[in-house]
Amino acid sequence: MLRRGKRQEGGMSAALRLREDYGARDLRALARASRDADQTRRLLALAAIYEGASRGAAAEIGGVQRQTVRDWVAAFNAHGPAGLIDGKAPGPRPLLGPEQRAALQRVVEAGPDPAVDGLVRWRLIDRAQWVFAEFGIAVSKQTLSRMLRRMGYRKLSARPRHHAQDPAAPAAFKKALPPAWQRSPGAMRQAGR
Repeated sequence: MLRRGKRQEGGMSAALRLREDYGARDLRALARASRDADQTRRLLALAAIYEGASRGAAAEIGGVQRQTVRDWVAAFNAHGPAGLIDGKAPGPRPLLGPEQRAALQRVVEAGPDPAVDGLVRWRLIDRAQWVFAEFGIAVSKQTLSRMLRRMGYRKLSARPRHHAQDPAAPAAFKKALPPAWQRSPGAMRQAGR
């Protein structure tokens, strides 16, 4: 009969041995101190194996299949008790790489050229079209907005101002309001009744 790797005669793979530097008592103490329910369950299942329980019994304790217990043993042997804590998923890969984000940042910082671009300010749709034309990556306005926010940009709209506006005109137009602590004459008449 041909053998592949560490296989026993029945076709089952050989059970992984647990680390020698821990024991059942150590794992139970770590399980009591743990704040992670999943890690606690895994530590208790491995503690049962240290005490001589079968892998099937450990799987029942952990509420999983025997293959999962084997994965726990491999993680525990490689990283100790910390290997039994679920890691955070990496999430999706960013649409734009570092070089592409740097190019986008340079274009945003430079601003539009009215003679060439025909715009006086960038809109998200303009930047999304630029990203597609430059890199061939389709990005929605919402996604591009999130990217720019992570890069430190905020959506600001300047109040339009005529180029020939007199700077003193707005100050002269503003009304002088009475102090906030004075009551209006109508409220004073009602209070006096």
